[in-house]
Amino acid sequence: MTVSVITIDGPVSSGKGTVAREVAIKLGWHLLDSGALYRVLGYHATQIGVALDDEAKLVKLAKALPVSFVERDGDTLVMLDGVDVGNTIRAEEVGELASKVAIFQPVRDALLERQQSFAQTPGLVADGRDMGTVVFTAAPLKIFLTASAEERALRRYNQLKEKGFSATLAALVEDIRNRDERDMNRDVAPLRPADDALVVDSTTLSVIEVVDRILDEAQQRSLL
Repeated sequence: MTVSVITIDGPVSSGKGTVAREVAIKLGWHLLDSGALYRVLGYHATQIGVALDDEAKLVKLAKALPVSFVERDGDTLVMLDGVDVGNTIRAEEVGELASKVAIFQPVRDALLERQQSFAQTPGLVADGRDMGTVVFTAAPLKIFLTASAEERALRRYNQLKEKGFSATLAALVEDIRNRDERDMNRDVAPLRPADDALVVDSTTLSVIEVVDRILDEAQQRSLL
């Protein structure tokens, strides 16, 4: 049986995580936050002393990564060895760790099967950088969600402040531009829209407007 998959890719802080969760809730589908896997891997590696340039050890760690996603009270908890690290892995420095471990193709290969295993009935909403271009290439609806660097930096700033992290807006704009440059120009799975993706610029759109547009598209494609 073929499981319907909606992929939502895009650059850092484009809002794809929030949008993906809302779409999954509206549809009653499963959710895959692929970025969390890379963040957990980078965080776990530093916690146990694995160097982020040690490809062989990172691959071994990725294959046995003790991570799980637990739905509780309308939220998805990210569990590492039974400990909720959902807030910890959202720190900017952990995002940098994720970006560093994600450059290795063998590491991505090690996490690929785990990501694809999330495709279960009644359907899956998967967000990340390469969900439509690599992980779920046959997905019937692929979204590439983007926004200006300034708007994404502002969203990230507000998120961090809400969680109690310190940040400066100017530094976040620079960091986002650097991340975009690195993600789009890396040799392994560079960030780009899939050829058949619907590109949505959310700079001036609310989360609700973006979610409604995706649901309308899914309806038109008879996925619901």
